[in-house]
Amino acid sequence: MRYEVSGTTMQTVSIDLEAGERLYSQPHSMAWMSETIAMQTHTGGGLFAGLRRAMSGGGLFITEFTAERAGHIAFAPRFPGQILPFRLAAGQSLVCRKETFLCAEQSVTLDIAFQQRLGAGFFAGEGFILQRVTGPGTVFLDLSGEVIEKQLSPGERLLVHAGHIGLQEPSVATDIRMMRGFRNILFGGEGLFLATLTGPGKIWLQSMPILNLAEEIARYLPSSGERGGSVAPIVGTGAAGAVVGGILGGIFGNE
Repeated sequence: MRYEVSGTTMQTVSIDLEAGERLYSQPHSMAWMSETIAMQTHTGGGLFAGLRRAMSGGGLFITEFTAERAGHIAFAPRFPGQILPFRLAAGQSLVCRKETFLCAEQSVTLDIAFQQRLGAGFFAGEGFILQRVTGPGTVFLDLSGEVIEKQLSPGERLLVHAGHIGLQEPSVATDIRMMRGFRNILFGGEGLFLATLTGPGKIWLQSMPILNLAEEIARYLPSSGERGGSVAPIVGTGAAGAVVGGILGGIFGNE
């Protein structure tokens, strides 16, 4: 398998497969492929495996791609950002948010990652139930916006708005911390809680959480009374309307 990541803000990963090589992805990730690539959608290990993925925010089904002969396939994320390839050794894992998984070799497993603290799940968004990818094999993850890498020393803590957490090594612990100060809570705009990441380990932060993008778009949408049950006059028609409509559909629609 050979691959190349291309592009700037809307990247794609192009992968050349030899006969018999296999990849899998969440549905709606494949951009284009050779006719020599066969596609099959299934639960990826049975109904129980599909339910476990669904519990972590992923889909019940995965799409598997098999090269019947040498061929080419490309995947693209649905939001601006960066695609990060990782070559995982046997047993090596990374913990990521549900929307970061793009595709992986068949040998890579995708499962639930439970955090130690229950509160992280309730108050830090995706902190409690995340996804874990485990090698051996190559996995492609995509983060929104720009990516900032940080190495945390043992015991070192970093307070993070939960939406900016992209992925982390399993050795990094996730917890939550309540904001201090009455004015900070009411007027700070950062929410009541922040996520606390504690080292040792490496973390990858993303500059543009998808939820922030959704909130900014929602600010320009009228209320139901103002728009008379339709967003068409506000969103517009033609190419611009299609782009905005596609973004909103990706955020609020079915995944």
